[in-house]
Amino acid sequence: MFWFIMLKILFRKEVTQMAVVYATLIIKGKKNIADVPALIKEQVKSVLIDLDCEGLITE
Repeated sequence: MFWFIMLKILFRKEVTQMAVVYATLIIKGKKNIADVPALIKEQVKSVLIDLDCEGLITE
């Protein structure tokens, strides 16, 4: 049980970090929202909205 909880916490942290990485790449023009894996697409959109870059969310 303990290991399961620890894995969930660590996995959530990695997803958040990857969302920030993808958002940064989108802002720099290296990637677009279509390149983002479906698992973290909503988190990336949230980061872009928080950075006032919602204009980059085009699907």
